[in-house]
Amino acid sequence: MTRKIPAAGINLFQLIYILIREYEEKSGTKALNLSLGNPDLIPFKEVREFKSRIQLKTDYDLHTYAEDKNLNQFCEGMIRAFTGVELSKHAHLRATPIAGIKTATAILPLACGLHLKGRGEFHVVTHLPAYDVMGTWSSSYLGSNRIVWPLSSEDGMAMKMDRLQEALKKAGVERPDLIFVIRPGNPAARGASRQEWLDLIEFCQPRGIRLVNDGAYTTLRDVNSHDHVPLAQVAKDFPDLEWAELYSVSKSFSDPGARLGTMVGSREFIEDYTLIKGNTDSGPVPTMMAAYGELFSDEKLTRRMLDDLYRIYQARLDYLVPRLKKAGLRPACETTAGFFTLWQTPDFAFGINLVEESANRKVTKSELFNRLVIERTGVVGVHFQGPALGRAAPESFIRYAVCTDVLDPEFQVRLDAALIQVEPRYL
Repeated sequence: MTRKIPAAGINLFQLIYILIREYEEKSGTKALNLSLGNPDLIPFKEVREFKSRIQLKTDYDLHTYAEDKNLNQFCEGMIRAFTGVELSKHAHLRATPIAGIKTATAILPLACGLHLKGRGEFHVVTHLPAYDVMGTWSSSYLGSNRIVWPLSSEDGMAMKMDRLQEALKKAGVERPDLIFVIRPGNPAARGASRQEWLDLIEFCQPRGIRLVNDGAYTTLRDVNSHDHVPLAQVAKDFPDLEWAELYSVSKSFSDPGARLGTMVGSREFIEDYTLIKGNTDSGPVPTMMAAYGELFSDEKLTRRMLDDLYRIYQARLDYLVPRLKKAGLRPACETTAGFFTLWQTPDFAFGINLVEESANRKVTKSELFNRLVIERTGVVGVHFQGPALGRAAPESFIRYAVCTDVLDPEFQVRLDAALIQVEPRYL
């Protein structure tokens, strides 16, 4: 028997798990895992209590298919808590519950009419470097055309319209069907300003381009600053814009097991999505939706939880970022939202010329660096490759996250000792 999907298509994170296992088996020591992009925490006690109470109820709607039901005004509550937008005040907007952002992302091209227009004529714009679910689905799985909108450390990984226009010109495309971004970003934990959204809206609206933001990390920001503005806060004021933004309880409440979120956007876009979703999944778990709907009705409690979780990650970032800078790593951008830190891959580490050695081993410089750091110190990151941007070689990056307790004294002792060994240098 032969496989239909090449084994070479191994998920990046599956490779990381293999490298961790190899280190721990060889060293007999637990790795210092800064690769996780999933919360190491669990939902607050109040959330667990809401779930317990709801689960024991006998209402039929709590134990059947949720489909696109909006139990306990879940969608309105989540949008209000995450963005401050009151859905009921905007007749041109719609929202629907989703069973996680990744699942929703996979069918967005179909909700934009890929199957009607034809794969060869359909174009999706996405960023690189990125956690590339949309890129994989649009090009590899659905067989349409993916256009890379580059992010660069030269710009602090910001969304630059000139780079988008250059990418479209190179592809010979004036009007892509979908522009999909992740803000705050992954792996580049940078938010989006109001002006960045306005520039992008000004580009998309007159051309009828659908704009989508993966807002998984929306709440992991300082709400009193302007480091990140949710797309919904800006897009709601443009009735002719075709747009959507996706949220989830996974990162915002340390609850990825709930498989629950919301998609909000322009009415026609959400209705198109709901039609495709109806033939894809039967909605999230209704008891989960109802429990969070009840939570969101208590705005003060919800705000406290979101603020407390943000403070936990910020305290971890306040420790890790200065340590990595002191060790000699060069940031690709500053972390303004989310829980990731992104660094340019050095050219030398452990006294090894990574440029030459990566060419000899036929692996990217970022993967070589990550492998060496794991093998020699147990510090685990995730390596990413950026687009070439006309350079001799593409930019390469290493992502370190704070989804582990970096404030633990034992962890800090081991990390400080490990960083001394790396000795990163740049040409």
